[in-house]
Amino acid sequence: MMIINDPAVHAEMSALFERYEEALVSNNIALLDEFFWNDERTIRYGGAENLYGNAEILSFRKARSAQGLSRHLSRTVITTFGTDMATCSTLFHRNNAPDKVGRQMQTWIRLPTGWRIVAAHVSLIPVE
Repeated sequence: MMIINDPAVHAEMSALFERYEEALVSNNIALLDEFFWNDERTIRYGGAENLYGNAEILSFRKARSAQGLSRHLSRTVITTFGTDMATCSTLFHRNNAPDKVGRQMQTWIRLPTGWRIVAAHVSLIPVE
């Protein structure tokens, strides 16, 4: 029987999600790249881009401005399924865009190399 939100797995994923967030707002490209599965089947849909494969994701990260990345999160939900799969969803808010709310979703899989993001989606919508 699959255990959903096993406390140990959930704690592990929560710590990884926190490390990912720190890497994101500090623009730590090497660490961000490490979090994503190094495979052409990895997908990241962004606010203005559709990225297929680790190479496209890394290229986007290298070209992206490091300015204005600060944000705060709300309504973060981390759900683990068994010991090897998790989803992480959150809303994010930036002081430089008070009229928008960001949405971020990630699917994480435990691979032989460790936990990796295999699919991600980031989008902005108007604040209601």
